[in-house]
Amino acid sequence: MKLALLSDIHANLQGLEACLEHARVRGANQIAILGDLVGYGADPSAVVDRVMGLARNGAWLIKGNHDDMAVNPPAVARTLGDSTAAWTHAQLSTPQRAFLAQLPMTAQHGSVYLVHASVDDPAQWRYVYELEAALDSLEALTQIDAARQVFVGHVHQQTLYRRSRTADFELVDLPAFQDGSRRVHRGRVQMLDAHSHWLATIGSAGQPRDGNPQAMYALFDTATFAFEFHRVDYDYLEAAAAIRRAGLPAWLAQRLELGR
Repeated sequence: MKLALLSDIHANLQGLEACLEHARVRGANQIAILGDLVGYGADPSAVVDRVMGLARNGAWLIKGNHDDMAVNPPAVARTLGDSTAAWTHAQLSTPQRAFLAQLPMTAQHGSVYLVHASVDDPAQWRYVYELEAALDSLEALTQIDAARQVFVGHVHQQTLYRRSRTADFELVDLPAFQDGSRRVHRGRVQMLDAHSHWLATIGSAGQPRDGNPQAMYALFDTATFAFEFHRVDYDYLEAAAAIRRAGLPAWLAQRLELGR
C-alpha cells in the first residue's frame, strides 16, 4: 500500500487538490488526512465536501484542533487559532459540522498510527516541534500494540525522528527550508526500518510555515517502508486572493504568499 499523508489543509482547496494530484501521479492508493481541514482559509465548505468524498472512498481521517473549534467556536477569540473559528462555523452546513464532530482523535492501521498532535495526550493539542516532545510521543507509541510509525500534523513543518530498539533517539531529517537558506530535499527517500519507532510531522498542505509557500505532504510505502517528504507547487496567490475576497484578515493571505 502506498499511503499519501496530508494534514493542516486549513480550508485551502488549491493546496489540497495539488497534493492529491501529486500523490495520485506517484501511485498513492490510500489517503490519510491528519486533521485541521478548516480554519484560516477561504474555502471551508468546499474542502470539507471534498474530504467527505474521500472518506466515502476509504480515506483515513482524524480530527484537528481547528476542526473542533469550527464545530464549537469559542465565545471570545483569544488566540490566532480562534480568530476564524466563528466565521468558519457559519460557512459550514449542519451535516458538515456533524462530519467534523464525529472524526476520531487517533487511528491505527497495522503499524501505522495517526494523530493530529501528540501521541501521549492527543486532546491537549501539544505541538511536536522539538526533541523532547517527539520523545514523549515515541515513548507513548511503544505502549501501543503493533504501532511502529506515527504520523503527526499540527506543527506545519516536516521533521522525522527515530527511536531505536536500544532506546537511542535522534532527529533523522529536517528537509524543510531553514533560516532562509532555500534548502529543500524534494522527494528524498528514507527507509524506515521495521524494528524502530518513527515519528514524522508531515507538514501542512494548506499553510506552510517554513518560508516556502509550496504545499507539503508525505508518502509512505507500507510494504517497503520507504518514506518521502514532498513539496508541491500550487496557486497560492489565488488561495490568498480568495481569503481577501472573503473579507478575512489580510495577514492570513500574506502568510500563504510568504509561507509563514
